[in-house]
Amino acid sequence: MEILLDCLPCMLRQALEASRLATHQTDLQEKIMEDSIQILLHYKEYKSSPDLCKAIHRAVKKHTCVKDPYAEIKKRDINAAKKILPDLHGFLKSKQNSLYWALKIAATGNIIDSAINNNGRMTECIEEELRKDFSICDLGHFQDKLKTAKSLLIIGDNAGETVFDRVLVERLFPLDTTYAVRSEPIINDATVEDAYASGLADYTKIISTGCSAPGAVLEDCSEEFLHTFECADIIISKGQGNFEALSGCGKPIFFLLKAKCEMISQKLGVCLNEYVFKHTESI
Repeated sequence: MEILLDCLPCMLRQALEASRLATHQTDLQEKIMEDSIQILLHYKEYKSSPDLCKAIHRAVKKHTCVKDPYAEIKKRDINAAKKILPDLHGFLKSKQNSLYWALKIAATGNIIDSAINNNGRMTECIEEELRKDFSICDLGHFQDKLKTAKSLLIIGDNAGETVFDRVLVERLFPLDTTYAVRSEPIINDATVEDAYASGLADYTKIISTGCSAPGAVLEDCSEEFLHTFECADIIISKGQGNFEALSGCGKPIFFLLKAKCEMISQKLGVCLNEYVFKHTESI
């Protein structure tokens, strides 16, 4: 997906947030912001928003020598998600169409970061979001694919979300599932270490995409990931970053996300903050 003008101020806000998490030294924060502005001046040279984001976060790491500014936030998110995991299982057991609602649970995990920051209302916020239906749901097409599929690749998003994805992976057992995450820390996205911390390794094989951007930029991915990507019978891409990196790549993909910005919602043809499970053939 092309980089839109609306992405640029969002990137700058993200650079400021990361700089403040990484250091309290205002002189270093200033250098990060100056570098970020220079990077944004050349935004047309980047493949996608995740690719541009990677460059900005390299500036944060360069000036602060902090490899993972969001480490404590990710740990908090995973632990909080684990606490409500029994509630997620209970919610799923109460539903008749378990596949639909397992997908919805996985999509709802996309908001756990903002939910935890919502003045302690995490459980209430998650419950509210779980009750919402998908605005678009290509469930029938997914069910057809499952009839003959032997392998599934899930490309993960944020760290706390990996716990929610456990519910979906369990529901799809015994399908041979691989779960791919970022090759190194960036924002609050999941790494291999985060995926293991969530308990996902008990249910699926975990690999790195080989890409450190907050989205699977295929040109930067490892041979292992690309082989899995090409061979998987079904691919589920989680979150906006992966949608931005992979939409238009020519590979059949199911995109599972919440449209959290106007540009993504317009691209998908839904309203802001609506949930989507959409196959590339219908985009």
